[in-house]
Amino acid sequence: MRLSKLLVGSLLGLSLSSAPAFAQVTIAPFTGVTFGGDTADNRFVYGAVFGFGSQVGFDIDFGYAPNFFGGSDEFLEDFDGKLNITTLMFNLRVGGNPHKAGVSPFISGGAGLMRGSVSSPNDLFDDVTRNDLALNVGGGLQGFFNDHIGLRGDIRYFRNLTDEGDEGFLLDPRDFDLGDFTFWRGTAAVTFRF
Repeated sequence: MRLSKLLVGSLLGLSLSSAPAFAQVTIAPFTGVTFGGDTADNRFVYGAVFGFGSQVGFDIDFGYAPNFFGGSDEFLEDFDGKLNITTLMFNLRVGGNPHKAGVSPFISGGAGLMRGSVSSPNDLFDDVTRNDLALNVGGGLQGFFNDHIGLRGDIRYFRNLTDEGDEGFLLDPRDFDLGDFTFWRGTAAVTFRF
């Protein structure tokens, strides 16, 4: 039920945003680390955020964490770089995009896809991939040196969703519940505004 309220609220917020607000586009390639939750150690992550809108907008957040599950175990070291997490999130953002040079805080959250994949070296076993719906929420600061270039810092929480439904053709948001796979991500980015 909470997921359906989140989706309805996001769609309502996007529909109330004026068309000129979507005329502004930002691209923020980032690097950072994953930590907490189900991470064994801090892990490198990279990706990009594509933003549309000004003070209220919509972000597409893509992140890739190679070797997310790796550890100090000798067995796992043989699979270095083969245990990965990919996220693709669609977020509603409030703040963080001042019209001129300056710094502004922002918050954002939404839903999307979390994909975990394990690739086998030397074909010892079949590759395993798992796709889950997921939620994320976070915030940070974004500042611009001029009209087109700035910096962005972000801390974000991710959590998968589990499907308790009957595996019907259509997804029913009421069938989803919070899963038990979680992690945090901290990133820094250079932001380009058009």
